[in-house]
Amino acid sequence: MKNTILLTMVLLIISYSKAQEANYEGTNFDIETVEVSHNEEWALSVWTIGVKGNAGETKPIKAGQLDGAPVLGYVFPTNLKPTDVGFSETDGILALALTSHPDFDDTPLWDENADKNYLNDGIIWHPHWVVLVKNELVPGGLAVKQFKKGDTSVTLTPTNPGMPMFMDSPGFQVITKDHTITVIVPDYRINHQINFNFDGVTAFLKVNTSNPELPMLSVYQVYSVASGNLSLPYTVKK
Repeated sequence: MKNTILLTMVLLIISYSKAQEANYEGTNFDIETVEVSHNEEWALSVWTIGVKGNAGETKPIKAGQLDGAPVLGYVFPTNLKPTDVGFSETDGILALALTSHPDFDDTPLWDENADKNYLNDGIIWHPHWVVLVKNELVPGGLAVKQFKKGDTSVTLTPTNPGMPMFMDSPGFQVITKDHTITVIVPDYRINHQINFNFDGVTAFLKVNTSNPELPMLSVYQVYSVASGNLSLPYTVKK
C-alpha cells in the first residue's frame, strides 16, 4: 500500500514537472488570420482564428494538481465593455478566450463531451469571457482580474464558474477544423453589439493557488499576436 502511494506521488510530481517545462510554442499557435463576421439573418457572429498549423491540435500536458495547472488559449481581446456580457462595470480588457486545461473543469453547466458527466471535460476547447488587466509580476504581463470573495459590488453572470474572478463560462459552440478554431456568439449574449474592435492572441496561462502575491490565473507566455502590438485594429465584417 505504501509503495503504491509513493509511486502515485512520484508519477504526479513527474507529470507536474513536465507540464511546467513543456514548450507548446509552434505552428499550431502561429496566427495567420483573425476574423469576426456578423450574420444578420441568424443574429449571431462567427469568431475565427486561423493558424499555420492545426488549430486546437495541441493541448496541455496534465499537471495532476490545480496549483500550476497549464492552460492553453486562443484569445480575442476586444473593446467591448464588461457590462455587454453581464459583468458589473469594471476596468480592463474584455476578451473571449477559447481554452483547454486537463486538470480542472470550469464549465459546470455544460457537458462538452456529452458523456453525462459535467465535471470531466476541461481539456475540450471551450469559451470563457474574461476581463484582463496588466500585471508585471507574471512573465506574460496580463492576468484575469480578481476580486475579494463576498464583494457585493461585483456582478457576474449566472453562468460563471464560481471563482472570485471576472470570468464567465458562456457555453458557446467551439469548432476546430484544420487551420481554424471558431466560436459562435449570439447577438443577445453581447448586448447586440455588432460594431467593435478586436485582436487575436495565442498564449500559455497557469493557475496559481499557492502564492498569494500572484494572480489566480495569468498569462505566462504569448505565442502570437495577430496585430503584432495588441492594438485591436480589426473590425466586424458584415
